[in-house]
Amino acid sequence: MSITFADPTILSHDELEEGTAFAPRFDAQGLVTAVTTEAGSGRVLMVAHMNAQSLALTLETGEVHYWSRSRAKIWKKGESSGEIQKLIEMHTDCDQDVLLLTVEQTGRGAACHTGRKSCFYRIVKVDDGAVKLLDSGEPRLFDPKAVYGL
Repeated sequence: MSITFADPTILSHDELEEGTAFAPRFDAQGLVTAVTTEAGSGRVLMVAHMNAQSLALTLETGEVHYWSRSRAKIWKKGESSGEIQKLIEMHTDCDQDVLLLTVEQTGRGAACHTGRKSCFYRIVKVDDGAVKLLDSGEPRLFDPKAVYGL
C-alpha cells in the first residue's frame, strides 16, 4: 500500500474544513503535531510530531510512528522499549494542522520515555509568586536506565 495525501494548498477553505480529502497541513519543517490519547480512558499520553513518511507508515502498519526532532529520524514508538502504540483511530482538526491519535498502549502501558503512563506527570503550581513543578505521583512502569541504558 502506498499512502498519499491531498495537497492542502489546492483545496478551498470549505474543502479543507468540510470536505473528505485528507490534506495534512505540515509546517515549514514538514511536521504536523500529533496529540496521542489512550483508548478507553481518553487520557492524553503524549504530544509529538509526524512528517509525511511517519504519518504514512502509521496508516499503513497500524503502529504509530513519529518524527523525532532531536534525533532527526523516524521513530517507531516502542521500538526500543516494547511500548508499541497500536492505532485505534485518527482524527484531524478543522484546518488539518493537528492530529488526534487514539491508541492502545501496549507493553507495560508506558507512553513516556521516563517509564510513566503519560508524559504529563507533573503539575504546574504557583507558590508565593514562584512557579514550580510538582510530581503528580504517577508511578514508573519501567526503569528507563535499564530499558535505554542511560
